[in-house]
Amino acid sequence: MPSSPIDIAAACAFTALGMAASPAHAQNGYPDKPIRLVVQYQAGGSADTMARIVSQGLAERLHQPVLVDNRSGAGGIIGTDYVAKSTPDGYTLLLTVPGPITANLALYKNLPYDPRTDLRMVSDIALPRTVLAVTPSVPVRNFKELIAAIQAAPGKYAMGSWGPGTQPHQAQVYMDKAYGLKTMHVAYKGEAPMAVDLMSGVIQMTIGSVTTLLPHITSGKLHALAMAGPTRSRMLPHVPTFAEQGYKDEIYMVTAPISLMAPAKTPDAIVERLGREVAAVLHEPAVRRRIEELGADPIGNTPGEAAAAYTAYLPVMFKLTKATGVTLD
Repeated sequence: MPSSPIDIAAACAFTALGMAASPAHAQNGYPDKPIRLVVQYQAGGSADTMARIVSQGLAERLHQPVLVDNRSGAGGIIGTDYVAKSTPDGYTLLLTVPGPITANLALYKNLPYDPRTDLRMVSDIALPRTVLAVTPSVPVRNFKELIAAIQAAPGKYAMGSWGPGTQPHQAQVYMDKAYGLKTMHVAYKGEAPMAVDLMSGVIQMTIGSVTTLLPHITSGKLHALAMAGPTRSRMLPHVPTFAEQGYKDEIYMVTAPISLMAPAKTPDAIVERLGREVAAVLHEPAVRRRIEELGADPIGNTPGEAAAAYTAYLPVMFKLTKATGVTLD
């Protein structure tokens, strides 16, 4: 039976009301143009890899391109500051590893941004696992043997990192202090170039993400000695943790997520929308498998949950960084 003009009008009114009230049409139809996803390191590292997984999923759900923008340098400061000072409209986002929003607060007295007030959490993407790896020319089988080898050759060993003040840099300083070692720190602009120099023997060791180092460990081009964190990695089940080897110092135990953030004044409706969409992406079975195969644990929590987690782990990361005595300005 054909609908009457009144039925049609009512249906149109109902549809219009639903569209006005739906999250998709909040904030004047956000998003209605491409979104920029900033990463603070060069292409090829763990953060960049995660960003490309997230960008693809978000683009499909938001029906807008999500473009990965690598803005590397200064230990993550350049990319983080760019987003912190961007227009808070949801079109410039930050995918960040922990260092630039935790350790940098202790490393720099004149940091140009404050992640606690200039940025806000959208969602935690994944918990990356990190592993101590050495070049095959280093003849050791575990962390204790590595310490002994370094003690026997002062000044010979160099620890690579993806920037000053990052986890491997903190570990290098801590190891020198705790075990009376003399090692060097070599900072790179990302994990990918660091891994290349590690395999070629320019540097001898690093603590890097399983995401970046796994293929080289599997192929035998690098040797894994110890997993950071409380448990072994599902992708490297044969590699014991530092704790299993008798080293339970907090610096070897703490873990923190890769997170998606936005400028602090980004409207709640946009942040909540992004949080829901990111969670949906990260709960897709294919995406979860891909992240797990990279040696990380997918998360995809709400903005509130991510903010609470940040508040909880920030003091721990801050304390560990201060304890090394490292400052960069």
